[in-house]
Amino acid sequence: MSRAHTQPGYVDDKAALRNRLRRIEGQVRGLQRMVDDESYCIDVLTQVSAATRALEQVALTLLDDHLRHCVADAARRGGPDADAKLDEASAAIARLVRS
Repeated sequence: MSRAHTQPGYVDDKAALRNRLRRIEGQVRGLQRMVDDESYCIDVLTQVSAATRALEQVALTLLDDHLRHCVADAARRGGPDADAKLDEASAAIARLVRS
């Protein structure tokens, strides 16, 4: 499976992804504070759910970019690299579904 290419598919969304990840990082720090402050369990769980949804959105954005860029390029070229990229994408989707 070849990973050698000039840039990842998400490069055009890089700034937005970094900003989103920084917000998630802040959410996780907030969760740590909530635990330190012994916040109500349901409130902590609500914030865990929000952080999880935010990470899922990052994952879906990356997956979409991967499919539209890396997988589509490999499919246009054809051959074993195309099959490998499809297998790789299927495995990534399976990991996301299980998580």
